[in-house]
Amino acid sequence: MRKILILANNDIGLYKFRKELIQKLVQGYKVYISLPYGKHISKLEEIGCEFIDTPISRRGTNPITDLKLLWNYKKIIKSIKPDIVLTYTIKPNVYGGIMCRINRVPYIPNITGLGTAVENGGLLQKITLRLYKASLKKASCVFFQNKENKEFLSSKISIDNHKLIPGSGVNLRHYSCLDYPQSREVHFLFIARVMKEKGINEYLEAAEFIRDKYPYTKFHVLGFCEEEYEKKLKEMQDMDIIKYHGMQSDVREFHKFAHCTIHPTFYPEGMSNVLLESAACGRPLITTNRSGCKEIVEEERTGYIVKEKDSLDLIEKIEMFLSLDNKERERMGTLGREKVEKEFNRDIVVNSYLEVIEKTLG
Repeated sequence: MRKILILANNDIGLYKFRKELIQKLVQGYKVYISLPYGKHISKLEEIGCEFIDTPISRRGTNPITDLKLLWNYKKIIKSIKPDIVLTYTIKPNVYGGIMCRINRVPYIPNITGLGTAVENGGLLQKITLRLYKASLKKASCVFFQNKENKEFLSSKISIDNHKLIPGSGVNLRHYSCLDYPQSREVHFLFIARVMKEKGINEYLEAAEFIRDKYPYTKFHVLGFCEEEYEKKLKEMQDMDIIKYHGMQSDVREFHKFAHCTIHPTFYPEGMSNVLLESAACGRPLITTNRSGCKEIVEEERTGYIVKEKDSLDLIEKIEMFLSLDNKERERMGTLGREKVEKEFNRDIVVNSYLEVIEKTLG
């Protein structure tokens, strides 16, 4: 049986966004997954994967730690002798890609976002681009999740084979279109890691202003909280400005009563899964004018697009949403659902992978 090795940086993303592809792959291949241990590993093993525990410092820049990862990938590839390797996120793409190139193993990287190192410029950008050049040069196919990422990397380094896919897509059966809430209270959701780059400051500023002016509104925050925000969220919850729910395993329970998802991110996204899942549930969107977000929203038809790092513009768009009657809001959500059905079905992503793998392996 031919062997496929998947390199990733965490179990949650691999299970939530690649599960359908893996379920297809295990039907015809022996599938190995290399990533740090997490609570979803057992679920991936139940599907039929063989797990290889591989520590990764996801955001660290320590060269010694990264060299250890490179060495681990070398040992794993030498041991397994995969017929093809699939990689996701920056470090597996870069270091896994380099090792695949050295060992002449076909590989397919997925650019899930360029990362802050590339976006912020400077020396770190130059180093990262050199690493990308070394890792992507001999790839069988490079999957990009948005046009700007593709155009930027293509302008900096030569990539022979590449394909644009609609992010990770969304499982339209799991995220079904929910009945639109009819309550007089209007509920907004922020679903993301609570960190500056995800736009939490802008969301909290908007929540404070809107709650004071429109007391019938409610603002919810879902996601893992970085330490610097713990005190602030507690204070704002005590003041009845927001409700913080922490990490949630099933956000659909919150979409049931929510009227709109607000995602004011300026983080380098590939394609926002938060927005795809919200739209699939039939919820209007308010998000920023950046790649990975703006593609999912049609202005004033399925939601609103705001300027990055601009809480005043966010407040203005929230007020525009509040000026709509509930039927107009519901129609926005319905049109958003139709858009993801046409353009962002996860089956599109799965079929793209199967096609490239079959072509590569013959």
